[in-house]
Amino acid sequence: MLEQAAIEEAGGDGSVLMERAGAAAWRTARRRWPQARRVLVVCGPGNNGGDGYVVARHALQAGCEVRVRHAPQHAPSSVLAQRAAQAFIAAGGVVGVADGALPLCDLVVDAVFGIGLARAPDDGVTALLDAINALAAPVLALDVPSGVDAGSGDVHGAAVRATVTLQFLGAHLGLQTGPALDHAGERLLDTLDVSPAVLAGVRADAQWFAAAALTGWFPPRARDSHKGNAGHVLCVGGDHGKGGAVLLAAEAALRCGAGLVSVATRAMHVGPMLARRPEAMPHVVDDASALQPLLDAATVVALGPGLGTAGWGESLYTSALAGQHALVLDADALNLLACRGDRLPAETILTPHPGEAARLLGCDVACVQRDRHAAVQALVGRYRCCVILKGAGSLVAAPDRMTRLIAAGNPGMAVGGMGDVLTGCVAALRAQGMQPFEAATAGALLHARAGDRAAAGGGERGLLPSDLFPYLREGANP
Repeated sequence: MLEQAAIEEAGGDGSVLMERAGAAAWRTARRRWPQARRVLVVCGPGNNGGDGYVVARHALQAGCEVRVRHAPQHAPSSVLAQRAAQAFIAAGGVVGVADGALPLCDLVVDAVFGIGLARAPDDGVTALLDAINALAAPVLALDVPSGVDAGSGDVHGAAVRATVTLQFLGAHLGLQTGPALDHAGERLLDTLDVSPAVLAGVRADAQWFAAAALTGWFPPRARDSHKGNAGHVLCVGGDHGKGGAVLLAAEAALRCGAGLVSVATRAMHVGPMLARRPEAMPHVVDDASALQPLLDAATVVALGPGLGTAGWGESLYTSALAGQHALVLDADALNLLACRGDRLPAETILTPHPGEAARLLGCDVACVQRDRHAAVQALVGRYRCCVILKGAGSLVAAPDRMTRLIAAGNPGMAVGGMGDVLTGCVAALRAQGMQPFEAATAGALLHARAGDRAAAGGGERGLLPSDLFPYLREGANP
């Protein structure tokens, strides 16, 4: 465990790290809110509360008006927290019990619960956390917003909504994905002067990928390149009334650099597709026999956007899986997989949102969202292939690989059709020669970055999947 290793490096004295954490938090507070004079520190009974007492002592020594409160029956209980509270009192501080509304302040320091929380708070603490959220002042959370599970990101009940969360030693995976994102605010990190050797000696749960990482995935093309070098994507889907989904996937594949893109779909969609995007090559496919020549010509098959789960869609799904192609499965292909439990080629990529993930795992959406990292690992274990678990803080996982966190994207992307665009992105990168795990990571990051770029130009609300297309091209040419 990282914390224990850091304590051992500090000579076995946990108070050394507590002092460093409190000092780091106070530096952050001074840097972010230099005008704050009235500081409220809300402490819990454990070592996170101890960090809070250290912050309170620094604030007091800086001449601030400091008030410290703890929940009823939650006075300091750990040895380190008791020692820190005594040092604060010895410096002239006063500790009070929160018995209702909290005092007005310019800054709240949340030091109620740290990383060990794995249950819902009791009624007294719930009232305290609600009171923190009711204040108009900014909130600095120490290590993790109280009420949030730092490991899974689950919110068990009441939880603080922080303005800034200062994480200690290492970044917490749970604060990067799922429900925790609405509570953590801006996430900062202080390693507390622990040596790089100690930090490197503890295996991380995931790797963090921001938009800047795209540069290494897209080297310039050779001057004598031709379309055959960039692969041939076949998009299969678009049952009656669902032609838009498969067209979005096809155009995304083109924008991400596929040399050729074919579409297997219903006859009614061919004319509109040619009018909208003549570079795509739509084909009328009425049954599985008509699909086979297209499968034979394809490098990668993007299966599922608008496919449906009726007879037509299931027959194309069955044919596509039988061909042992490189596959990217989305939407109704995932729903069919959940019902049928087919064995997949090892290099398949699945792209479920939480609802589809729940069906694939035989659980409910709440179970997936309670621990997204555990859910994506369970999907990899069950289907033995690469998986992108979509959502806030998308996760990419594969057998025997460390999970990757996509640190990009925004709420405006929560609209129908965004997943179809992602499918086309990933399929295009696979067609151009990327291995599944790399294509899934780069595709998810390219897609999320494009969403952020598109939202920057006009806002998140009302963002359309097709708004991403110019930025997909831009991102694939960094």
